[in-house]
Amino acid sequence: MNSKLTRIAITGAYGRMGSSLIQVIQKYTDVILTYALVKKKTLDIFTKQQKKIPISTNIEKIIKSFDILIDFSTPKNTLKNLKICHKYDKKIIIGTTGFTENEYNTIKSYSKKISIVMSSNFSIGINLIFKLLEQTSKIINDSYDIEIVESHHRNKLDSPSGTALQIGNIIAKNKKWDLNTVSIYRKKEITNTRERKKIGFSIIRGGDVIGEHKIIFLGTGEKITISHQANNRDTFASGAIQAAIWIKEQAAGLFSMIDVLKI
Repeated sequence: MNSKLTRIAITGAYGRMGSSLIQVIQKYTDVILTYALVKKKTLDIFTKQQKKIPISTNIEKIIKSFDILIDFSTPKNTLKNLKICHKYDKKIIIGTTGFTENEYNTIKSYSKKISIVMSSNFSIGINLIFKLLEQTSKIINDSYDIEIVESHHRNKLDSPSGTALQIGNIIAKNKKWDLNTVSIYRKKEITNTRERKKIGFSIIRGGDVIGEHKIIFLGTGEKITISHQANNRDTFASGAIQAAIWIKEQAAGLFSMIDVLKI
């Protein structure tokens, strides 16, 4: 095997993101998928070229077979895999969302020893929007009302999405607000007139929507809308693979796609 190849293992190989990663990774010449991890082996996995992918249900048994783990799963499963990566000094890409503050602090503590790229969204487009929002939220004054609208498929569990929360955090940070204090989560009620310095969140769950995010700044006489729509999961898979290639040369630390893209 070419020693210059980045050896990657992925979790959740039977899932939506796992399937996308398996196919997209074949387009790269400098990486190789050495193993696909599943909870329980029920069927063999093949690429479009009918190349069989090795499957395992035990990460420790294959620990010497990969350099970097890409994990899009659940908080519980990700933390379990992260603990093992930390033990064996393996790098990890985390695309899982829905972590509690304590769980995030655990991830941060592990990054003192190993390299971690963690992002709520691995698409290039949404990360460009993150950077755009840093500037926009500094320039827009407090007379503008701010709304974040996000849509995802009916099976998504965390709400709001990790991306929507990151958008809210970026805006709040640059306006020097506390997101926990200024957030409004829509529900059935009679409300007072809209307060200034608030960020509203609207959440849609249904169908097979991959991911849509819209940020609206509503002022007197104008409305500014910044939006992103993911048409397929390949954009997230490509971003995660780019992150894996990038992190191979990085020392310990907790990084984001902003670091990977150098924006």
